Amino acid sequence: MTLPTDEDLTDMPAPRRPRGVFRAAIVGVFALGFLVGAVGFVGFLSQLRNGELNPSAKADGIVVLTGGSSRVADAMELLAKGYGKRLLISGVHPTNGVSDLARSLPDSEKLLTCCVDLDRSAVNTRSNAVETRRWARERGFRSLIVVTSNYHMPRAIVELSHEMPDIELIPFSVIGDKWRDEPWWFSGPTLRLLLSEYAKYLAAEVRVRLADAGLDLTPEAPAQQTEAPRKPARISAN
Repeated sequence: MTLPTDEDLTDMPAPRRPRGVFRAAIVGVFALGFLVGAVGFVGFLSQLRNGELNPSAKADGIVVLTGGSSRVADAMELLAKGYGKRLLISGVHPTNGVSDLARSLPDSEKLLTCCVDLDRSAVNTRSNAVETRRWARERGFRSLIVVTSNYHMPRAIVELSHEMPDIELIPFSVIGDKWRDEPWWFSGPTLRLLLSEYAKYLAAEVRVRLADAGLDLTPEAPAQQTEAPRKPARISAN
């Protein structure tokens, strides 16, 4: 029997790792990513209010971000109750004016004339925040009540607090009829909406944190160039 020499051992090929190990590593990474995403989604849902509560305090101004059920009507009601001195409606279509609002909210015509400002430049949540910052600073406001849908509030607060770190933000979450009528986990469209909003919320969080660290990967563009123009919206849908 001849024993292998050191030279023979050096020439022997190294044993190959089984492919199953590589596949298991990939599955493990995907499983971990899914677990982290699921935990994050639960945390996101925990931020959403299930009922409308009066703001915790009055503020200098009120801002409502258009795009969801009854947002503008609820903001006008807060203004009428004296929760703020003025109201900014951010994201109004360029062709809509005070007269269009008055037709949809006839009981609020006096307030619309005296105490409401329209922002027609914003086309998304980020530009909502930029225009709100400009409006608040022009008027010297130090506190704002933020009115938007409950599912949209976390992302809105991220964007607004990034643009206005020195202004107190008081959330007022609007609860849509669909949210009241049926649990979100039984509604396919609502679940898809929540997942989509969660993804946008994560993207906003990452962008804002990077910007705070001095790395702004998506510098702000003029509002007119960030998205295609919105279609005219009736106030009942805002």
